Amino acid sequence: MSEYPSLQMTLRNRQAAGQGLVAPLQKYSRRPEVIVLALPRGGVPVAWEIARALEVRLDLMLVRKLGVPGHEELAMGAIASGGIRILNQDVLSSHYIGDAELQAVTQRETQELQRRDRVYRGERTAPDLRGQTVILVDDGLATGASMHAAVQATRLQHPARIVVAVPLAPQETVDTLSFEVDELICPITPLWFVSIGNGYADFAQTSDEEVIELLQRAWQRPCEGAAA
Repeated sequence: MSEYPSLQMTLRNRQAAGQGLVAPLQKYSRRPEVIVLALPRGGVPVAWEIARALEVRLDLMLVRKLGVPGHEELAMGAIASGGIRILNQDVLSSHYIGDAELQAVTQRETQELQRRDRVYRGERTAPDLRGQTVILVDDGLATGASMHAAVQATRLQHPARIVVAVPLAPQETVDTLSFEVDELICPITPLWFVSIGNGYADFAQTSDEEVIELLQRAWQRPCEGAAA
C-alpha cells in the first residue's frame, strides 16, 4: 500500500498523480524561492497540480530521451537544455549502437527539444535557478535517463536545493537517483515494474496544446509564492 492514501497503486490519471504528490511536498508551500519545473509533455499536468496547490511558480525543464532505434521506449541516454547529454553505456553496448546512429538520434531529438522550447515558451525567458529550490516533476520514471539529464542541467545553474517528485518508478531507479539530489519523493515503487503507463488507468498522450494551456494559466495566475 502507498504511504500516501491519495496515491493508489493504479493512478487514475496525471492530474490525480499530481494531487497525490501535494501532501509530501507541503513544506514547500508558498515559499518564494521554490519553483516547480515540469518535464514535458507528461510531467506538465502532474506539475500543474503541485504548483497550483502549493501556490508556487511553474516552468519547464526541457529534456528528450534518446531512444534505441526500433525500440524507442528503451532509453540509451537523454539530452537536456544547456547541451547536457548523458548515455547509458550498457544499453549502447547490448544493442550495438554505433556513433553514427547515436549522433543521428541525438540530432533529431535536439531539434525536437528546440521546437518545444519555441512552441511552449515563445518569447518568455527561462527562469534563473541560482539559489532556488527546484522541484523537478515527471509523470514517472523508468530508467531515469531523462531525469538524470534534468538534474544535471539544473545543477549547472547552482540552485540551493534539488528535489525530484514523481508518482512512480522502479526502486532501483529511485535508489540510484537519490544519490544525485537533495530529496526524492516517489510514493509508488512497484515490485514488478513494467512501464510508467502500466501504473495509470488513463495514460493518454499529453498534447502540445494541453501543455501550452496549463503553462499560460500558471504564468497568468497571481502566485502567493512568486519571487520578488
